[in-house]
Amino acid sequence: MPKTYFTPDTFRFLTALDRHNSREWFHAHKDDYERHVREPFLQLITDLQAPLAKISAHYRADPRKNGGSLFRIFRDTRFSNNKLPYKPWQGSRFFHERRHEIPAPSFYLHIQPGDCFAGGGMWHPESDALKHIREFIVDNPATWKRATQGKAFREHLQMGGESLSRPPRGYEATHELIDDLKRKDFVASAYFTEELACSDELLPWTVSTFKKVSPLIDYLCAAQELEF
Repeated sequence: MPKTYFTPDTFRFLTALDRHNSREWFHAHKDDYERHVREPFLQLITDLQAPLAKISAHYRADPRKNGGSLFRIFRDTRFSNNKLPYKPWQGSRFFHERRHEIPAPSFYLHIQPGDCFAGGGMWHPESDALKHIREFIVDNPATWKRATQGKAFREHLQMGGESLSRPPRGYEATHELIDDLKRKDFVASAYFTEELACSDELLPWTVSTFKKVSPLIDYLCAAQELEF
């Protein structure tokens, strides 16, 4: 049966949290957070388990309240100039079963007023993982093109993240894929509206988006010698 998860109250809460970002305000409205944001998101993660397993048996949708796919709403302010205690968004990461052994790409879903998106990839991979990706692209350019330039990918997803201003050391500026080799992030995403987020189309749309981004995830897994 079609199911809805989020409502306009979800976005009203996140908008208010952005405006009143304090521990006192959050504690006074914690029940609203649980009812309108956390609990529906955990249910969505639960309902993504079966379709995600069909995309890849090695990826997990983990609906635990702590330590699972759902990111904490609390910000880590220890090393940040931004000392606001809460994130005005809610995100979830669907991770590889071997993520603790080897840096791995993830699928991702993000809910935020005016900025909802889903997709996947590797965000800020560390130097060794980044080196593996670049070397893999040089060694397997045709497969990279198929993963990121296919019709479904081009029509529904866009690559994002940061790039170097110059070619990385050891790579020629004339390389046919130099723009991709300059990337510091290897992520692709598709944006969606708050109306879709509050509709019964959210689950099938997310599954469809994960399927479209899966060639990129598969490629990045291969670069790290991970199963997909």
